[in-house]
Amino acid sequence: MSSLSLALRDSSTMLRRNLLHARRYPSLTLNLLLTPVMLLLLFVYIFGDTMSAGIGGGGGGRSEYIAYIVPGLLLMTIGSTTIGTAVSVSNDMTEGIIARFRTMAIHRPSVLVGHVVGSVLQCVMSVILVGAVGVAIGFRSTDATALEWLAAFGLLVLFALALTWIAVGMGLVSPNAEAASNNALPLILLPLLSSAFVPVDSMPGWFQPVAEYQPFTPAIETLRGLLLGTGIGHNGWLAVAWCLGLVILGYFWSTSKFDNDPK
Repeated sequence: MSSLSLALRDSSTMLRRNLLHARRYPSLTLNLLLTPVMLLLLFVYIFGDTMSAGIGGGGGGRSEYIAYIVPGLLLMTIGSTTIGTAVSVSNDMTEGIIARFRTMAIHRPSVLVGHVVGSVLQCVMSVILVGAVGVAIGFRSTDATALEWLAAFGLLVLFALALTWIAVGMGLVSPNAEAASNNALPLILLPLLSSAFVPVDSMPGWFQPVAEYQPFTPAIETLRGLLLGTGIGHNGWLAVAWCLGLVILGYFWSTSKFDNDPK
């Protein structure tokens, strides 16, 4: 059997293992998924009428704010879901299973590949669920073409891949699952400091550059442009650059830490 066949076989085995873990212990994924859903309902039904006054002239009321907030919540969902990946990786590293894997004739990177692919699949399913909630409460994207929908889906998958590799690195450097969860909190906090809920130009002047050029804001504005027809400008290439940069950083960080970890 060729090395490529071995890598694919072992990676698929590790992917199946991680998906079975997620199915047997759904509480972690459910808890992380509830955060963006609750924020969506809270901001739409409690703050929607007030918040919409500063969005697009305020003429559309709550329905206009639903259209504004859903793209940001979809990306926040990805950040929330990948926290579970950091916890899962940390559990593997501290419970001794990795030491057992290292004594077996398996493709070593397949352990991380299984976590990454499984996390991306969970992110996609979580985004679909939150998107369905958004549609149920009034989100519509009637002007987006099939190509724009495909580009939006590709952006979500690429963003999920980027955050997953970062989450894997966080899990590898954490001494336990609790630390991994705490270390990964920026993946939830950063969307709160982006254009997910309010426009960047409504923020204090000194903070606007931070909000505008962090990873979430360009991705959110690109997703809005694809689904709602708003201007994308420089956000498109900036979002792709952030995603590719985080993938490269997370990959080399994670593989280096995994290869050199004595456990």
